[in-house]
Amino acid sequence: MILLWRPSKARLAGLLRASRDAPYSYRDVGATREQRAPAGFRGSTARGRLGEGEAVFRRAADAVLRFQVQRRAGLGVIAETPTAQPGAVLICTMPVGPVVIVIPCRIVYLLDEPDRAGFGYGTLPGHPESGEEAFVVERDRDGGVWLRVTAFSRPDGLLQRITHPVGRVVQQQVTERYVAGMQRYLRSGA
Repeated sequence: MILLWRPSKARLAGLLRASRDAPYSYRDVGATREQRAPAGFRGSTARGRLGEGEAVFRRAADAVLRFQVQRRAGLGVIAETPTAQPGAVLICTMPVGPVVIVIPCRIVYLLDEPDRAGFGYGTLPGHPESGEEAFVVERDRDGGVWLRVTAFSRPDGLLQRITHPVGRVVQQQVTERYVAGMQRYLRSGA
């Protein structure tokens, strides 16, 4: 896990560059596409209604692909590309007082279908967890638009294994903030 004391944008950009060639920190790359957790990982899914109709679907899909899910949940995002692209690296940051947890990830896949849009990203070395997370906007038969967050993970390091119960609570809270943040974003008209 990477913890930094009030990192500068230049320091985070350096970490982004250093992560470009890093391998994923788990083997089952792409498993969230099938909404399954590999053996040895804990899976989770959260789903929240965003509204209904084509306009809401398009706006939500665009927001997800521009990393607004992470930003609206209170995470910082520094990415190689302005929108999610397969292979692009991003560094999310989570402030905890004056310390920042650095969360390096790489986009595994992109979804661009008539009723589903989004992406999945996988963890890179330095991420507190090992696994994958997907952010998908879905439109159901009745026109309802939903955000589905699917993940699988396990602690990646001794400190994370020791603090695992706290990590699970934090992970659940962040997932809830993903959904609530997107709901507020779409209501705001921003």
